[in-house]
Amino acid sequence: MTADIESVEALGAAIEGEVAKAVFGQGPLTRMVTIALLAGGHVLLEGPPGTAKTLLAQAFARATGLDFGRIQFTPDLMPGDILGSNLFNFQTSSFTLTKGPIFTELLLADEINRTPPKTQAALLEAMQERRVTINGEAHVMSPRFTVLATQNPIEQQGVYPLPEAQLDRFLFKLVVDYPDAAEERRIVADHGGRFKSPAVADFGVARVADAKAIGAAIDTIATVRLAEEIVDYIVRLIRATRASADLECGASPRAATLLARASCAAAALEGRDYVIPDDVQRLAAGVLRHRVILSAAAEIEGRSVEQVVADLVEREDVPR
Repeated sequence: MTADIESVEALGAAIEGEVAKAVFGQGPLTRMVTIALLAGGHVLLEGPPGTAKTLLAQAFARATGLDFGRIQFTPDLMPGDILGSNLFNFQTSSFTLTKGPIFTELLLADEINRTPPKTQAALLEAMQERRVTINGEAHVMSPRFTVLATQNPIEQQGVYPLPEAQLDRFLFKLVVDYPDAAEERRIVADHGGRFKSPAVADFGVARVADAKAIGAAIDTIATVRLAEEIVDYIVRLIRATRASADLECGASPRAATLLARASCAAAALEGRDYVIPDDVQRLAAGVLRHRVILSAAAEIEGRSVEQVVADLVEREDVPR
């Protein structure tokens, strides 16, 4: 069963409206997380502590009706703590699988870069294939399994850089910044008088979606038209990252595929059944900022990945 484009647009607006009841001033961020869910991707959020990354994940899970799980990553966390393990049952004289917290639909991987790469790698199979192998036995996960990971800036103490293979499994890397003065005042006025940590239900966040609605929306996105000119535009943009003197390492074909898929989801959420260049341009930074590496010369000049990507987008001929 598929929904029509208008239903997908309405679903996205409803989700964003509910999340906004708890998380102020982060509408664009919520839109990107919604795109990732409908495109079958995962999201990495980077920002300083206290910028509502965890609250955003909790509110999003409640609004979408997804089962929610959270793992607090620490330096002593082991892969088995995430995946689970087979434990011996003395009553039955057999081993029984005790599933770990990864068996959920929306997984908040909190401060993922505070744990060593060996433990970070426990997520790779689940993120790529939506299954987990424990002692040689494969366990299928929900088709809606989505990782929403948070990380602290690399300049902070006690963090490990994420391996490139891990980063490449994320559809988007989004930077969460401090709110502006008006939004921060609103946050303090609303949250400052609460003398306990509030649950998302306390903000009136309601469930506006379920597995059936999300599945129908995903099926609808598969029908969004991706014109040959748009495909060529995406390929040219990705290949330009490999030829740029400002980048030591460009993006892979996987980046092009994910950018196309996310553009289809973005178009549907805008009420269109076709992709336009603006969809690609708006998503380019989120898809590419964690997949390309600045050259030494660009770093010396003080350029950022976002600036380089913006320049590449500006230089590429836009389809008419």
